[in-house]
Amino acid sequence: MRKLLVSFVAAGLLVSGAFASAASKAESNKAVAEAKAKVQKEQKEVKIVKEAVDAVALTNKVLAELDKGNKDQAIKDLEKAIGKLEVVLSAPNAPALIPIDSSIEVVDFPGTLEDIKTGIITAKALLADNKIQQARLILDTLRSEIVLKVINLPLASYPAALKLAAKFLHENRIDEAKSVLAQALATFVEVDMITPLPLIEAIHLVQVAQKLAKTDKKKALDMLEEAKLSLKKAEALGYTSESDITYKSLEDMIEKVEKEIKGKNQAEKLFDELLEKLKEFKEKAIKTLNK
Repeated sequence: MRKLLVSFVAAGLLVSGAFASAASKAESNKAVAEAKAKVQKEQKEVKIVKEAVDAVALTNKVLAELDKGNKDQAIKDLEKAIGKLEVVLSAPNAPALIPIDSSIEVVDFPGTLEDIKTGIITAKALLADNKIQQARLILDTLRSEIVLKVINLPLASYPAALKLAAKFLHENRIDEAKSVLAQALATFVEVDMITPLPLIEAIHLVQVAQKLAKTDKKKALDMLEEAKLSLKKAEALGYTSESDITYKSLEDMIEKVEKEIKGKNQAEKLFDELLEKLKEFKEKAIKTLNK
């Protein structure tokens, strides 16, 4: 029953998502590609600390050596790992979290606003029936975002754990040392920077509409209509912003631009104001979560 339900919902998303106009879909895809390229650049700027990476690799090596009964070599490698982290600790203003890995995840919800509403209703019904895991599968599809994930070593606790493990090894308390090391490897902190894709798409679609407003009114209006839908999707998916601007005010601004294009078509200033507000809203909607 669970597989049938999830398959049914997924199929519905794929079918309904196909009705978006080809032009707006192409522009949305372009916006997502540009956003991903920007985040990839940010990923390259994440300074992975080699000493911390080496210390983690040595920690895993120590556990493997202890499993083989090679206590003496394990102690040597553990001392090396501690030394690596001492180098990091000695740096001025050493941060509490040291990056050791990073990755990018892109989740682009394929359906329409109605699909989102249907998914929410379905998930609520499953939760009301205490079908938590089935609801989780549905809720996990209700995302449209690009996520920069950075895995960090906690500098406040990791070196201390290695030193405690070394103490246990010198006292021949092998199992306790292994337990401490295993716990240390489970303390990494994942920091996620989440950017809502519908907001990225809305900004891009408005920018395209601005370029087309004087030469192709119909296409410009189509883009603005899709921008409004993107904002509605962002709101329905629960993406919030710390900006004083609201989804309603942004939609009102787009409608003013549409009205101007249909009339005298002197919307340049309105476009600039709209884009400024959209960008501010998007920047303040980017969330950083620690896991």
